[in-house]
Amino acid sequence: MITDLRHFFERHGFYVCSRLADKLGMRATNVRLFFIYISFVTAGLGFGLYLTMAFILKLKDLVRGKRSSVFDL
Repeated sequence: MITDLRHFFERHGFYVCSRLADKLGMRATNVRLFFIYISFVTAGLGFGLYLTMAFILKLKDLVRGKRSSVFDL
């Protein structure tokens, strides 16, 4: 069953990369590697953006702490 699923994706999924490679005049392996690298980059950018926003919010909370009275300055 798993091999049938793999063969299905190889026949239909990789056909897209090979057609795109034919149109661009490249090898299909380079197009596949490009898609793999782009997927890792986009996932990494989202995670990096999340960490940056969390750091900025934490920094904002540290700088603008809640003061209970005027004498806490």
